[in-house]
Parts: sequence; structure tokens; C-alpha cells
Amino acid sequence: MPYKFFVFLVLASFSPKLFSQIDITISGTVKELETQVAIPYANVILKSENNQTFVTGTATNEEGRFTIENVSSGNYILEVSTIGFNTETQALFVGKLSKFLDVKTILLTENITSLNEVLVTTEQDEVSSKMDKKTYSLKDNISQSGGSVLQAMQNLPSVTIQEGKVQLRGNDKVTVLIDGKQTALTGFGNQNGLDNIPASAIEKIEIINNPSSKYDANGNAGIINIIYKKNNIQGFNGKVGFTGGLGSLWERKANLPDIRPQYTMTPKINPSLALNYRKNKVNVFFQGDYLYTETLNKNEFVNRVYDDGTIINRQTKRNRDTKFITLKSGLDWNIDDRNTLTVSGLYGGEIIIDNGDEPFVDENNERLYLWRFLEDEVKTTIMATANYQHKFKEAGRLLTVGFNYTFHREDEKYFFENIQPTFTGLDSFKLLSDEQVYDFNIDYVRPLKYGKFETGIKLRKRNIPINMEFFQGQNSPIDAGAGGWAEYKEIIPALYGNYSFENETYEAEIGLRMEYVDLNYLVNPDHNTYSSDGYNYTEPFPNMRFAYKLNENNKISVFYNRRVDRPNEVDIRIFPKYDDAELIKVGNPALRPQFTNLIELGYKTNWEQGSLYTALYHRFSEGTITRISSTDGSSNIIYAIFQNAGKSYNSGLEMVFEQDITDWYAVNLNGNVYRNQIDAFTVENLYPSPNTFSADKQEITSGNLKLNNTLKLSKKVDAQLSAVYLAKDIIPQGKIESRFSIDFGIKKSIQKGKGELFLNATDLLNTMTVKTEIFGQGFKYTSSNYAESQVIRLGYSYKF
Repeated sequence: MPYKFFVFLVLASFSPKLFSQIDITISGTVKELETQVAIPYANVILKSENNQTFVTGTATNEEGRFTIENVSSGNYILEVSTIGFNTETQALFVGKLSKFLDVKTILLTENITSLNEVLVTTEQDEVSSKMDKKTYSLKDNISQSGGSVLQAMQNLPSVTIQEGKVQLRGNDKVTVLIDGKQTALTGFGNQNGLDNIPASAIEKIEIINNPSSKYDANGNAGIINIIYKKNNIQGFNGKVGFTGGLGSLWERKANLPDIRPQYTMTPKINPSLALNYRKNKVNVFFQGDYLYTETLNKNEFVNRVYDDGTIINRQTKRNRDTKFITLKSGLDWNIDDRNTLTVSGLYGGEIIIDNGDEPFVDENNERLYLWRFLEDEVKTTIMATANYQHKFKEAGRLLTVGFNYTFHREDEKYFFENIQPTFTGLDSFKLLSDEQVYDFNIDYVRPLKYGKFETGIKLRKRNIPINMEFFQGQNSPIDAGAGGWAEYKEIIPALYGNYSFENETYEAEIGLRMEYVDLNYLVNPDHNTYSSDGYNYTEPFPNMRFAYKLNENNKISVFYNRRVDRPNEVDIRIFPKYDDAELIKVGNPALRPQFTNLIELGYKTNWEQGSLYTALYHRFSEGTITRISSTDGSSNIIYAIFQNAGKSYNSGLEMVFEQDITDWYAVNLNGNVYRNQIDAFTVENLYPSPNTFSADKQEITSGNLKLNNTLKLSKKVDAQLSAVYLAKDIIPQGKIESRFSIDFGIKKSIQKGKGELFLNATDLLNTMTVKTEIFGQGFKYTSSNYAESQVIRLGYSYKF
């Protein structure tokens, strides 16, 4: 291990950088003091404070209003003059908080009147000036190009991936948005589907650790916002691309007896097309992606030991074929200078075929029985969005009205072969659910001299009727009495207000979101265990941020957030899931929300060629939602059921360091060390029969490290070598061992910059093996998952 860790430190990794220009606008009105009459065509000039040189300027319109755009951070002199009036000047501080600021009214008299400070920003770093989020451009993420969004996230600071779920700072309670909205593609409150969204369709990813009250209160770990590409170039233009790859290049561990061959040399194909036409007041856009993959989705070896001395070994292998298509299109209509209407639609279609084998053998490697399954799953997502925006006379003062509709169909069919020594049973079930979500929101933003004020309302209505039918074969282990229908119904109105302030020394932001939730889960009266349940609450969710600027390049911030994790529909779904013969996953309609408070202290310093961001945080939760694995005493079958486990804590220190060493080499280091604790708890599981489960307190110190190098080999060639190290951590009732991986990518610009070629490889050393250990009442088991992680891709794209 020391040698591997040394290799890891030497072979550093890349975490994408983004230094993008932000267009900042200063606006105001010029009037005569005595008459209060607007003064048209007055000269408004911005000068450098140091040498009084001209920077930019404009003139007031007929209403006496002026607008100055694209102003960089710094100290300036604002000068207003016109014939017949004395020139008015004032020193202006340009900060890094608000994109739009209104200096209100400037009065011209025979005397010089001082103006107050104005705050403007121009550059958005990896870590925002407010230190509330990090932003990463996927076009620079060469080592993960051509893969899915989930794979691309593995290199991002603060983010880890565990069993297909996204974690922020070691916590998987993450809300994932697409273009600022929750959708069925990523799940309402979870991360479903991220592994099927092509990274080629995405412009950038925002990681929001400390969301303001404007955002939905769900997701105590934070928010990940995935932003689709959109072109603003005039005329007709577009981009076409194609990526091919191979994964699972060889068999990492020999299969158990009588298992069908596992996938190797799995193909990956991803063509993409983006089109855009912008002329006059109309912009039409289209983004289409197709992703076909064959994947060794799971290859887990388990050793299970029961208290009575029984030892069972098993392997769970899944060969998965996935076809996923996403189409996004829309229209931006600039009705006039102040009114814009955007209408867009998104379609996602997914077909999954899983062929699984699960042999069970004794300690002598003799087969006891074999469980084979075929999963045929079709998912369809349709989303329609309409947004109207009105710009007031003051720059940055906006009123936005939005409506979003989502339809998501989940159509699953499972077929099982239960191969025993004396018989073969054929079982199956089918599940159908149609989810419909209606979101309506109104948002208002008003820039102020020293910041801005935001307020708005949101209303959500969500219904999910679901039905499951079981078809039993000979000696079936399937619980047919747990089938039937259920319906998830949710209504959430919310109101928020948020105020931010900044001057040359201090920053402050305070907000409050009031949220009402009414959730009902209706269960058919024939279900053998569960009955209808639900809850409602009215809760405040405040957020606060206070910052002190030591100087222009050094800032300290303190954050506070209260957030919630509402159980998702899958968490309370009453139907047992049989994709593992002896580990049955079941939901719990009695599950309740998990409320979390977060306190964070952050420090950021910048210098000419780099920056350092550090954050010390503490998160404490009530009603922690977790899966409990236990037996009911009647068999060796383990039931994994969601429960509220009580109190839990997560405290840590995060660091993001970046430095441009030379004009061709940059280094980036991201580290996160945290301590997780789950207090002792006792719960009662109802399924399949009432049983009590107790767990002792769990605690561990864990973390992750991403040490990064970026190389510009020539004007047209860039390369990345990326690695991730994840330390040992706790999971419900157990622990997960440390692991690491190394990725490499290189790209070359061709065809006068219009074309691009890239080659990359993930998990070069094939070291990303997930090893876990679980302790339950009456049993314990260890597992090693050798699922596909090593993939080589070659891609080409062309802009026209």
C-alpha cells in the first residue's frame, strides 16, 4: 500500500479549472438637483483610480439613464459631466458579489456631491467570490471526455462516487439539478440517471455547498447543478462529435462455477449533435446525444457468515446493455429590449437490458443453488419548460415567471430462474409507474447600491401512481402479497427572500425560505405488511453568510444553513426488489424527513498565479435516513429497509489549492478530511414481519485527496493526468475500504481550431475495487466489487 500511495502522489491528477468572464453592469440616473428633471446626453466616464486614465464611458439616454457594462474588479473614479453643470466625481469600489448594481440617482449641482461605493465583479474563479459554490467547465475535463456526467464528476473537488451515488464531502444527501431545475432524469432528491447523461451535452457543473434560500430546501449535503450547452453566436452554427471506447478489458477475478461469461471488451458509442440559429430577436437551439454502452455493471464477490456457523459465498454478475437518447430543443424570443420568452423541451429515452448470474457456493466452492435474472427496463422522460423574463429600466432588475412540467414513465420487467438441486423455478414481475410533476415559480431580483434583494414563490405538485404484479413459479421465494398498487402524492408551496450586502470591507447575506409539505402515500388495502401513511410540516429554512475582507486578495466567511432531506418515492416504495436473491431491498412508508444544520468557516486567498480556499465545516442531523440490513429470524434472507436512525454528525476540513507554475504547467490540489459519526439507535422493521434492530455508535475519520497536474504540451496539444484517493469510511452497519484510481487524457486541436481529437483512459492501473464489510444481527459479510472501471476512449468533434 505505501508503494501504491507513493505512485498516487507522483502521478497527480487534474481537477478542471474555469476562469470565465462575467459581464457586470453599473446603471443609474442623472438629474438636476433643484428641479429633479432628468438630464439627457450627459457624459458618464469611468477612470482608473491609480493614474486617472480612461477605462470606459457612455452617455445618458433621453430619460437620463445610463448603463456601463463589462467593468473589471478594482478601484475607479466615476465622472459625470454635461454643459451647464459642474462635473461630479466619486471614488468607486468594484467588488465581487453582484452582477448588476444600480447607483440610483446622481444629482448635478454647482457643488461636488459624493457618490456611494458601487460593487462590480468581472472574473469567476473555480471557487466563487462568495465561496458558496465551485464551477467547473467539462470542455477542459479531458481525462473523462466521452463518458457520462457521473463519470466526469469523479475528478471534481468535494465529489466522490459510491455505488453509483454522488457524495459531497462524504454525504450522499445531494440534490441534482439540470439548468437549475429538478427533473426525473436526475431524480427528485436523488441522482438517478446521471450515468446515462453524456458529458458531451454539458457545458459546466456547479457544486453549491451553501445554497441560498432561492433554492429548494431539499438536499442537506448541497446541490449539484448541471448546465447544458447553449450557443450565443449569431447565424447558423453547430457542433458534431463522435466518441468510441472499450471497457472491461480483461477478467479481473475468476468467476464462480456455472456462471455465464462476464462482459469483456465492452463497446461504448456516443455520437452527438448541437445546432443553433440566432438572428435578430430569435434564437433556436437543439442538442441531441445518443449513448450506447455494454458494461460489466456489477461483479461482486461476497462471503457471508452467520452466527450458527453457516458460511455462504456468492458472486453477483450483471452484464448490462444500455441505449440512451436525449434530445433538447427550444426557442428564445426577445420580444423587445425588456421582455424575453423561452420555451424548451427535453426528451430522454432509456432502454436497459441486464443479464445477471448469482451462484451460491459453500466453503468448499461447491454450488448450492443458482439465481439467474433478466431485467428489461424502459424509461421515458419528457420535460416542457416556459420562462418569461421582464427587464425593468434599471439594469439587473428582473421579474421571471416560469413553468415546468415533467413526465417520467418507469416500465420494468424481471424474469428469474431459481435453479435448485431438485427443481428449477421460473418467477417474474412487472412494474409500471407514471410520474407527473408540475412546478410554477415567480422570482424577482432588484439590484441595490450595496448588493441585491431577491424574493419569489414556488409551487410543486407531484403524483406517482405505481403498480407491481408478481408471477410465481414452482417453490417461489417471491412474496406475492407485497404487490399491488400504491400512489405517492406531494404538494409543496414555498416562499423565500434573500438580501445581500457588500462594501469595501464587509459582505453579508441573509435569507429565509418558508416551506410547507403535504405528502401522502396511499397503499392498497391488500398489502400484507404496509398501510397508507404520510406527513406534513411547515418549516423555516434560514441561510446566513458574513464575510470580512482582510484586503483585496484575502477573505474570511462564515456560513449557516438549515436544510432537509425529504424521503424520495423510491425510499418509501412498498414493493420488495429481487435483483439479489438473499438481499431484498424494501421501502418504508413511515419514513420521515431528515433535518440538518450546517455551520462553515471559509477562507480564500488569491495571488497572481494561484489561489487557496479552505473551509472548516460541521453538519448535524436529526432523523438520519439510512438503510438497515437485518433478518427476521425465519431465514437467511437479509432485508435492507430505509429507517430514520436518529442523530448523525459530519465534521471536516476542505482545501482547494491551485497554482500556475509556468505558462505550460499548472498544479491543483484538493483535499477533504472529515469525521463521520452515527449515534447508537434502535428501530423496528415491519417487513416481512415485525423485528427490532439495534446498532452501536459508529464513527471514523476519513477523506479524499485529488492532486492535479495540467500540461500544455504545445499551442494545440493539452494533456491531463488525474488521480483520486478515497480513504476508508463508514457506511450503514459497516465500513468501506480505501481505494484509488488514475486517469489520463490528451487532446489536440486540428482543422484551424474547428476540430478536436482526444484520447483518454480511466483507472489505468485497474485499482478501483470497492471492498465493504457489513455487520448485522445474526450475520456479517464482506464483499469485493470488481465492476468495470477501466475504459479507453477516442473521440472527435467539429464546430461549424
